[in-house]
Amino acid sequence: MATAADWGLLLVRLTFGLLMAAHGGQKLFGIFGGNGLTATGRAFASIGYRPGRLFAVMGGTSEFLGGLGLALGLLTPLAAAALIGTMINAMATVTGAHGLWDTDGGVEYSVCITVVAIAIAAIGPGRLALDRFFRWGTGGWGEAGFALGLGGVAAAITLSL
Repeated sequence: MATAADWGLLLVRLTFGLLMAAHGGQKLFGIFGGNGLTATGRAFASIGYRPGRLFAVMGGTSEFLGGLGLALGLLTPLAAAALIGTMINAMATVTGAHGLWDTDGGVEYSVCITVVAIAIAAIGPGRLALDRFFRWGTGGWGEAGFALGLGGVAAAITLSL
């Protein structure tokens, strides 16, 4: 039987995951008022990602699929890693130079996304998730470490290109 904690995790996963998927959809498809792939690719190129369109696809796909994965509670550590890596890139290339607060263009938003993704990997997605059938569905230190490690390595590789 699902507990209040399971329902609470579902609420966090759905809200957070679907908003992140929509954010990626803005980049990829131009939905929800987004600029779409062409404009996002130009923006990525303007901050040093070459080719900009390829990196826009990578970032948008990471947000879109990572968000959907968390919303569904499917492959949760991998979904969390996708969001963590994208946010590390955002902090390193866009928001890091502006301090902490989002009102100044700072890292506040990206830090919150990163921490929520790590926390969901650590806690696990709960019983109301597709991952409940798999070993990693219970969360733990290993799952959190995997998500943070893979996200960090992916970000480091992307930033080095």
